[in-house]
Amino acid sequence: MSTSEVEESGGGIVERAKADRAAKRSWFGRIILFVQQVIAELKKVVTPTRKELINYTLVVIAFVVIMMALVYVLDLAFGWFALLVFGTPLG
Repeated sequence: MSTSEVEESGGGIVERAKADRAAKRSWFGRIILFVQQVIAELKKVVTPTRKELINYTLVVIAFVVIMMALVYVLDLAFGWFALLVFGTPLG
């Protein structure tokens, strides 16, 4: 992405930020500019539909279950290996 494409997609906020750097706004002015930029970015956020949200949730839950199973199997394997190397447990 070239600089001109970035400037075109950013709208007036980018130009205002560049002008702000050149003008050296006050501390309060920089905070106002920051809040304006945050609001402009938040307007770009697209909320997922109900179907997408359910799909994303199921993917995350499936991933967590798979990772839990992997950690469980590795724990069993390392425990068995430690028992093999160091002998029977005290008990």
